[in-house]
Amino acid sequence: MRILIFSTIFLTVFALLNLYIVKRFINHLHIKPKYRRYLKIFLLINYIGIIGYIYARYNPNIPNTLYFLLSLPIGVVFLLFCTAVIFDISRVVLNNTPIDDNRREFFKKSLDISSLAIAFGLSTRAIYEARHIEVEYVDIKLKNLKKEYTIVQLSDIHIGGLIDAKFIKDLVSRVNILKPDLVVITGDMVDISINYAKPALDELKALKTIYGTYFIVGNHEYLHGIDQIIDEVKKRDITVLENQNISIGDKDDGFNLSGVYDIMGDRVDHHKPDLKKALQNIDKTKPTILLAHQPKFMENITNEVDLVLSGHTHGGQIYPFRLLVKLQQPYLAAYIPNNS
Repeated sequence: MRILIFSTIFLTVFALLNLYIVKRFINHLHIKPKYRRYLKIFLLINYIGIIGYIYARYNPNIPNTLYFLLSLPIGVVFLLFCTAVIFDISRVVLNNTPIDDNRREFFKKSLDISSLAIAFGLSTRAIYEARHIEVEYVDIKLKNLKKEYTIVQLSDIHIGGLIDAKFIKDLVSRVNILKPDLVVITGDMVDISINYAKPALDELKALKTIYGTYFIVGNHEYLHGIDQIIDEVKKRDITVLENQNISIGDKDDGFNLSGVYDIMGDRVDHHKPDLKKALQNIDKTKPTILLAHQPKFMENITNEVDLVLSGHTHGGQIYPFRLLVKLQQPYLAAYIPNNS
């Protein structure tokens, strides 16, 4: 029932976005009628692809390549919608600007061409970024940390659909090359029924670290049976921090690693984040690193925490969607250690 409600809302929203694109963008382009018709047919086919994505989303036996193709229409519609909004505003401004008709016609054609070019360019970039993993190196100095540690943070892997066992195997190989002291996975690792995720989770057992691999749940784990996911992750020798902390390293030169449930727990009224519990009995002579899936949890942070590692935002996703993400989350891709 929950899947049916979500699918209905999802498809309705995208139908309305398509309608806006047609009415406020395509219908106002100064191109031949047959080309406008082609664009409308493209949108219809694209919408059928979105319907296919919803089906594939909950039927993981769909081939990986097909799932990838079905996931593209969502980004295409969003980028076209953003382009349509900018085009619509620009068109209204242009129509109300006191200039001669020839100049207005020139600017109008320029607006048409640039709008289509921007939509195509952003779509191409988004497709590229969706299929490539970048390793980002960040040096962070923490007060009272006497030894250097290499931590690899993985976040928002979203096992399911495109992210299968082969993808995770390749990811693990890249992590092992970095020779980390420990690996932390900051939520949204599983985004599918746990039965389908098990082969991919098995690949994580090949991670090579000195002090282990640690995991906290993200908001998506709440959607697919959070207790079952936690149990399966633990079976892969991965420590799940459930409002808990653990000491990493030697007694004199280590640090505290703490982790909380996601703030989604406050909404669904179970597996709620509890910072006080997560910091209980920590060694206050050592720095503390907190794993919290959403950067928004920073609002709850106390001076006992020296560094927060989060995920959730996907670095803001794609332009211009990251502008909307910024309204909901305080940080998109930044590190702000607490050195006070």
